[in-house]
Amino acid sequence: MATVNAYERYFAAECMANGVERHAALVTLKAASEAGRIVYEASVTFFPHNSEDDFAVSYDAHYSGVLYDGSGRRSKKREQVYVENIRTCIDRLAESAGGKVFWEKPLREARFG
Repeated sequence: MATVNAYERYFAAECMANGVERHAALVTLKAASEAGRIVYEASVTFFPHNSEDDFAVSYDAHYSGVLYDGSGRRSKKREQVYVENIRTCIDRLAESAGGKVFWEKPLREARFG
């Protein structure tokens, strides 16, 4: 499957994972497609972010959920809807990990792919 980061953005966050305090999160929406099938997956990865320029993402605190898995192809309209509603899924994932994403505190501009 070909995978594309349709959206990604860094936010301030808090989470304790594997004995390490995490102060930031990378939120992504990935689109994977092949042979008329598309899968959209939302994910959050908590990482230490111990200084303003520390964006070394560690993948030992990565949580994801599938938003859509079915027939179709990549759609900018559909991706926009998922990006607008990604908070619900990410908040659920973060809560299950004992963390929280501070949506009002983005650390970088959003990137769309």
